Amino acid sequence: AALAAQDLAIKNATIITITRGDIQNGTILVRGGKIAAVGTDVAIPAGVRTIDGTGKFVMPGIIDAHSHAALENGINEGSESVTPEVQVQLKNDDPVIYRALAGGVTAALLLHGSANTIGGQSRVIKMRWGASADSMYFKGAFRIVKFALGENVTQASSTLPIDERRFPMTRMGVEFTVRYWFQKAKEYDQEWIDYRAALKTNPNAMMPRRDLRLEALTDIVHGDLKVHSHSYRADEILMLIRVAEENGFKVHTFQHVLEGYKVADEIAKHGAMASTFADMWGYKVEAWDATPFNMALMSQRGITVSVNSDSDERIRRLYQEAGIGVRYGNMPVNEALKMVTLNPAKQLGVDKMVGSLEAGKDGDIAVFSAHPFAPDAAVEYTIIDGKVYFDRSQANTLRKTAGDAKGPG
Repeated sequence: AALAAQDLAIKNATIITITRGDIQNGTILVRGGKIAAVGTDVAIPAGVRTIDGTGKFVMPGIIDAHSHAALENGINEGSESVTPEVQVQLKNDDPVIYRALAGGVTAALLLHGSANTIGGQSRVIKMRWGASADSMYFKGAFRIVKFALGENVTQASSTLPIDERRFPMTRMGVEFTVRYWFQKAKEYDQEWIDYRAALKTNPNAMMPRRDLRLEALTDIVHGDLKVHSHSYRADEILMLIRVAEENGFKVHTFQHVLEGYKVADEIAKHGAMASTFADMWGYKVEAWDATPFNMALMSQRGITVSVNSDSDERIRRLYQEAGIGVRYGNMPVNEALKMVTLNPAKQLGVDKMVGSLEAGKDGDIAVFSAHPFAPDAAVEYTIIDGKVYFDRSQANTLRKTAGDAKGPG
């Protein structure tokens, strides 16, 4: 039988498994898009495409837990404060997808903007360049909604007159907005519970009016829609934890979370995860107290931490961003690499499928010319489901298909 395109082997490489240490002179075999075997004594069936990994380093495909790449315009809501019923839409032909592949990225969480208190629903994608939008969506990932706190919501830098600005304009207003809408959601949920109970004895019971906004908020309370919240300051992080606990829901992941190191114990106790910048700070008032030690300090307190890009540029260099954790905080090398592989996979709900190199998981792999933290390391191959989507030796001929005159960098 002809071998499917998703059969692939890489041999004689240093394999960074993330969960089971590094394997020297190892082989990884992908059959039918899934990892079949990883080790030093893996037999490669005849006819399987084989990459010689001599001198190369193989790691799980990199996962970006905070991106706005390849989204249709209009993902920042400037008029309504609460819009959890809307959903971001993918531009599947955006060249940033190919450029991300050139940096070893195989999956990303594409988030709504942070202009309003409760934003829209996100999409988790695999970077299957050339595929339709529908076939890029990562099946089985969490449903995720974006919350936002602080200056973006309050429009602190707005030059509009006060009477032309949208509520809320203060951090207290943001807190009130969350409380108000979850109170409405709980009332709405109760209406439907009462209706379903009434149906048992009265087939003519009046169905409540369906409200997609309140339905989405109800999904949050039930745990079906996970909250990822844009956040900066310690006080607002604590505020959202308290409001969530009072209203019976959980903040699944704090995004940015620049002052997370100040309240790491409280974040851990709540059970939230954290996705932060490696070393972005001081670019606005609420970012003043950030530190590149943040990811290491939060990790030490038991929080599952990822390092994200929030940038169409940084998405191509996430492996270097993770390395900052070794420099600032003395993180073990593979603990730092976990922050762009297994940890973001947990935050997106896909860690059973990706994030480490072990049998049974998806064949999502990045092959580097040197250790990912080496200054001259470059991605040579990026593989999704066993299929090579980026091959640096072919990049010059492929770059025109990425709509980029200069080619990926």
